[in-house]
Amino acid sequence: MAEVTAKKNEQLVQLIFSAIYPNYLNRIEKKGRTKEELDQVILWLTGYKKEELESFINGQQTFGDFFNGAKIYDNASLIKGVICGYRIEETPEDFSIYRDCRRMEKLIDELAKGRTIEKILR
Repeated sequence: MAEVTAKKNEQLVQLIFSAIYPNYLNRIEKKGRTKEELDQVILWLTGYKKEELESFINGQQTFGDFFNGAKIYDNASLIKGVICGYRIEETPEDFSIYRDCRRMEKLIDELAKGRTIEKILR
């Protein structure tokens, strides 16, 4: 299992959210899912309102900005598993943005794999 490093964390924190969001969208649309479903999952996890998410989708804010402003769902610790070679629940608290990003990507992965919204939103 890969281990999160300060360098890896900093690289993720500096990524521009609007540059990565289209990749998420393309991934789920290829599997027959919709932007509305993707946004619903992201909004559920982060506590953002639709307008706030749209400003990130259309803006130049970083993942650091995105997750620092989020109100992560209280039971987000229930989102477990491996994504991109990293075990989510083993990510140190020092790298909370990295962990939250991987949690979001885990939910997006579940969406792409056909899991129902009801099961994704634990």
